[in-house]
This record gives sequence, structure tokens and C-alpha cells, in this order.
Amino acid sequence: MKLIAKSGSSKTEWAIVEGIYLIDSAISEGINPFFQNRRDVSRSIRLGLPADFFKKKIERIYFYGAGCSSEEKKDMLQASLIAQFHTPTEVESDLWAAARGLFIDRSGIACILGTGSNSCLYDGEKITKNVKAAGYILGDEGSFAALGKLFLSDVLKGFAPEDIVDKFYGENNLDSHIIMKNIYDQPFPHRFLMETADFLDGCITNDYVHTLITQNLRNFFIRNVCRYEYKKYPVRFVGKMAVRYADILKNVAREFDIAINRIQESPMKGLIEYHAGKTALAL
Repeated sequence: MKLIAKSGSSKTEWAIVEGIYLIDSAISEGINPFFQNRRDVSRSIRLGLPADFFKKKIERIYFYGAGCSSEEKKDMLQASLIAQFHTPTEVESDLWAAARGLFIDRSGIACILGTGSNSCLYDGEKITKNVKAAGYILGDEGSFAALGKLFLSDVLKGFAPEDIVDKFYGENNLDSHIIMKNIYDQPFPHRFLMETADFLDGCITNDYVHTLITQNLRNFFIRNVCRYEYKKYPVRFVGKMAVRYADILKNVAREFDIAINRIQESPMKGLIEYHAGKTALAL
């Protein structure tokens, strides 16, 4: 049996599999080594998973996570997982999860639109080009975090419609001072930005909000997808943002003469198929 995990900043999906068959699954909180130390990660794993997960005879763990882009962060995650499961472990970024989950052994442009965002050109075996995501402060265009940031900037600078601002403040018990504190003084500011984006989903019929979402997604294409030879490859998306605003996403894609041929919330199904295929090749 193998344990495959895919983690974003909001949640972690865990799947125990035998070949292509799912044996057990679980959801725990998101794990991100940029915001958590080894003790935090180990605690999240131990408390977030059912006790049965630690009793199964798992032969290998494949962990894909946000923030796992450097060897230092990968090593930290690997050490935490090995300490908990006593099982050989491989750690890769969530971008590898998107590429393998969306394309398995075929080439294409894999895109993530969730709390954060990322993209890459994948040749069926390896990632050959990656426009840096740059994180929620310098990048992450198209994501929930970027959408929340755009809206909060408009709120604080007086560009957002007054009725939307009043509704936002009232429903969330916020004011400008609390906003600044949540962004600059509290841990996990990206989660606050995502919660802000969730508020906007309830106002989607408002022209201002619809335009803001559209512009956020357009920024992703301009600053990420268009940096590849995008007309030569299929373009596919994973992530809750992509699924939630699939219609708007497709409309924006048409502006760039792109026909998106797959949008799904999770790459897990493809990852299970990918690793089952690798096992079969090794036999």
C-alpha cells in the first residue's frame, strides 16, 4: 500500500491506495513549511489523521505540498513524515501534483488556482518551465489570496462600493484597523485573504465583484499562462478557485484563444493513476 498526500494552504488530502484502488482517505488542515516549523507539521499530521492511518502497512509515502519548492522545506516535511510513519517518503511541490494529476504521462500546461496559484509546462515526465508563483505578496495572481488582496486594497483606499464595504464590515465584525492587524500581525494572513474572497462569492451578482473576479483571473493568464508557448499545449486547471469560477475562467481564457479542456478541484485521482502506473513499470 502507498500513502499519497496533496496539501494546499487550506487543507491536506490523504489517500491510502493499493494500485488504482482507494483503501482509505482523510482530510486534515493545510500544511505549509513556509508558515509552520517541524513541530507544527508533526502535530498537524498526528492530530489530523485517524489513528488507523498509523497502523496500516504503508510501503511508501508520496507527499505533494504548497511551500515544498526548496530542498530545505522538502527535507523538513520528509523528516516529519518519516518520524510519524517510519516509512520511506518522497516530498515534492504541489505543482508536481498538478502536473502529474492533470497530465500523468502527457505534455501540457498545468495550472493551480486555489488559495495560491502556480503554473508549469510539463513534458509528461518533468517540469520544463515554471513561471514563479512568487507567493501571496508578490504574485499568486488569480488565486483566492490575490482576490482577497485586491478587494481589501479597494476597501482601504475607498474604491470598493460603499454598500459592499458596509456588508463586509458588518458580517465579519471588521474595520480598517482589524484588517491591517490580520494581514500584518497575525499568523496565516493568506487564510484571512481566502476568507475575504469567500465573502465576495456571496456578492457575485454585483457588477463590481464580478469585474474584480474577472480581472483577477485575467491577471493569471497575462502574468503566467502567456509566459509559455501556450497555443501549442493543452491547458488544464486544478483548485477550488478554478472550479468555483469555471464559467468566468473559460470566458477569460477565450480572450487569449485558449480552450480549457479540464478543470477539477483535486489532482488526487490522476496522482493515484500516475503512481499505479509507475509501480506497474517497476515490476
